[in-house]
This record gives sequence, C-alpha cells and structure tokens, in this order.
Amino acid sequence: MTDDYDLDSGPDPAAFAASEPEPVDPDDPIHAVGIGPGNPEFLTPRGRRAIAEADVVVGFETVVEFVADLTDADLLTCGYRDEGETLARFAERVASGERGTAVLMGDPNHSGYQFLGKVERAAEEAGTGPVRVVPGISALQVAASRARTPMEDTAFVTLHRSGDLSADLVGLREAVGERHLLVLPRPYDLMPGDVAADLVDAGAPAELDALVLERLTHDEESITRTTLGGLSEHAGGDRPEDTPFSDLSVLVVRRE
Repeated sequence: MTDDYDLDSGPDPAAFAASEPEPVDPDDPIHAVGIGPGNPEFLTPRGRRAIAEADVVVGFETVVEFVADLTDADLLTCGYRDEGETLARFAERVASGERGTAVLMGDPNHSGYQFLGKVERAAEEAGTGPVRVVPGISALQVAASRARTPMEDTAFVTLHRSGDLSADLVGLREAVGERHLLVLPRPYDLMPGDVAADLVDAGAPAELDALVLERLTHDEESITRTTLGGLSEHAGGDRPEDTPFSDLSVLVVRRE
C-alpha cells in the first residue's frame, strides 16, 4: 500500500471512505471503532466487544494505548510516516482469516474519515471484507453538553485534518453569530486563537462568548471561558509553545 495522494489535489482518502454506503450486514467485516474521548467509561459496549473479540487491533499509538488493557489482540501501532505500511500488514492478517479492528479517537464520523479511508483502501488491496464503522461518543458531543449548545442549532466544522481548509473557514465566517459554532482545531497552525482571529477579522462580533474545552472527560479536563476577541489574542504560530491550549481542544463560539 502506498500513500500516493496529495491532500491538496487528491485523491483524498476521506472521499474514498464516503464514496458509497456500507453494505448491509457484511460478512466478517473489519470494524472501525470510535473509542470516544479516551476515557473508557465513554466507550460503547458494541465498540468494546469489537475490540475484545479482535485478533489484531490497529491504530495510532496514542489511540491504541487507551484500549490496550481491553483485549488480548496483537496491537499494531503506527504514526503518520508508517501508517500505510502498518495498515497493509493489518489487512494482510485479516485476509488470512484473523479478526481485525481499527481504533480511532472519538467518533469516526467526526474527523476520522481520512484514516477510515486508508483502512478501507488497505482492506480492498488485500482482498478482504468490508469495513463496518462502530460510532463512538465524540468529545464534540461532550463539548456541546458542557457549553449547552444543542446540535440542531450548531454549525460543526472539523479542521483536524490535512488538506485545503479554506471552504471550512468560509463556512464558519458565514455561520458565526447566527448559529453556535463547534470546532475541532488543527494542531498547531489552526488552534482556537487562530480561528477566533480569523472570525474577528471577517467581522464577527468580538464580544461573542467563546469556550475552549480541553481533555474532556479526563481528570485534567479544563474549560476556558472568554470572548471571541479575547481568544483572538492567542493567535499566531504553529508550534505547541505558541498556544496556551492543548492539541486535545474543542472550540465553542456561542451565537448572539
């Protein structure tokens, strides 16, 4: 399996993942499980079972660590540089008859489609079964609860992905003030301060309430309550030391 795509020009693996509906009741599927925000209490029973019953589990190292104690499966961990090779090995083992589960933070439907697409492409190249998504509890859902921003009154945008995000930023500018905003920032070039500055520069009211919710459901959970203008003062930079906020952050901007 090769990573022969350019996320600025395509093909985007997220588009591959979303190209058609899942088959109905697939035989021997690979499961792609959303593990929630990393707190085991927020892992669904269905997701827990798919992890426990697997022979081989694959995912980013920081994700797999959260479920390592829930399974006796062989754990394959990867980073961005070796994910193609690791997913190919995972798919080959599934093709040989083993049960496989891929794990993703949160809910795969919220910023997980690029990795999901790579899992599906590896499965297709190995000639194995389809991928069944097991949704999870996302930090976005927890953030909406903490901020009391009903999802039906909210515009959600994920910036936590590679590629061109200009259309997503335009969508935020158009919705700010009219709808609540629920945003997954991108470490570390589009953090909460950067998004706030972009919105203020585009004419959004600086006095809008803004919340940055970090490490939700964990012992070190924290919530910063400020205004859009106050938050914009933290704009700039692309390194961890350039922002006061964690890479595990959700930005909420309440409507007027």
